[in-house]
Amino acid sequence: MSNGKPGVPVSFDKVQKSFGAVRVLEELNLAVKPGEFLVLLGASGSGKTTALRILSGLETATEGRVLIGDRDVTDVLPKYRDISMVFQSYALYPHKTVAENIGFPLKVRKVNPAEMEVAIREAAAQVQLGELLHRYPRELSGGQRQRVALARAIIRRPSVFLMDEPLSNLDAKLRGHMRAELKHMQESFGITTIYVTHDQIEAMTLAHRVAILEKGVLQQLATPVEIYNNPANLFVAQFIGSPPMNIVKGSLDGASFMAHGEKIASPVKGTIASAVLGVRPEDCSITAVGKGSLKGEVYATELIGDHTLVTVKLGGDFLTVKAAKDFTAKIREAIGISFLKDHIFVFEAESGKRIRK
Repeated sequence: MSNGKPGVPVSFDKVQKSFGAVRVLEELNLAVKPGEFLVLLGASGSGKTTALRILSGLETATEGRVLIGDRDVTDVLPKYRDISMVFQSYALYPHKTVAENIGFPLKVRKVNPAEMEVAIREAAAQVQLGELLHRYPRELSGGQRQRVALARAIIRRPSVFLMDEPLSNLDAKLRGHMRAELKHMQESFGITTIYVTHDQIEAMTLAHRVAILEKGVLQQLATPVEIYNNPANLFVAQFIGSPPMNIVKGSLDGASFMAHGEKIASPVKGTIASAVLGVRPEDCSITAVGKGSLKGEVYATELIGDHTLVTVKLGGDFLTVKAAKDFTAKIREAIGISFLKDHIFVFEAESGKRIRK
């Protein structure tokens, strides 16, 4: 097996895609760095899979160009793009053994049988399948099947890996294990990887950078840390985070955010009649009534292990506070909530635009 190729850049240049009158991708401009692990993150219908299929050649862009390295591949057939794709469904040949499935790309290229056998064993060893080469897909677990699909993809050492929700059929424990495997493999190979998922945990743990799409529009492109700590707009702020960011509706009046009859010190100034305050659960704390920014009552508590999630009811709104693991309170107990001022975000309610200093 070859030692692989250095990572190559990938570019979407003003790429648009329409199916009839429906526009599913809006002028996507996206530059993926050589050797980067980039995750396309979004809900169903956001355009992320369409973007991946255009890059793979399975769909044609309505407008714009796609480049792999310095080569314009917009009109190039998939087999000439030097890519490997891993699907959610594994796409294994049921009548072929693990070894035959892994080696199939090399067989198509008429690689020498002795060289192919060495390559198969190397690829299988990298995904811990060395003892299972004689088995058939029906004899494997879901995680083992997915590793066969990965081995088949890596054996070619392509210029680019494309992965479409490859872990979504696995149970939670195995997903966690496979995330670590994928990250380690990608760092080892240095092959440019573009990975599609709707799962924010996968995006935050795997990616060098995350591209968040919504309704065909790129909302933000940044590192996971930047996206979490500095969301571009209300959509990104609510999409990333578990539990999600708390949202309080109100208005911005100078340096105060007005909500539920209370004044909350705002990190930004302005006058907005319909605004939204956002604050993450870990940036809230529970205080005595009258000591916090807002007052409410305990609606529920959930011991998670190293912390307790406290759901607080404020009128018709609910906020989640991440409290100490030994926190206890009675349902309907009156409490106050304080916010870390420097960790508060303010958005326009209608447009979702972030208000900055």
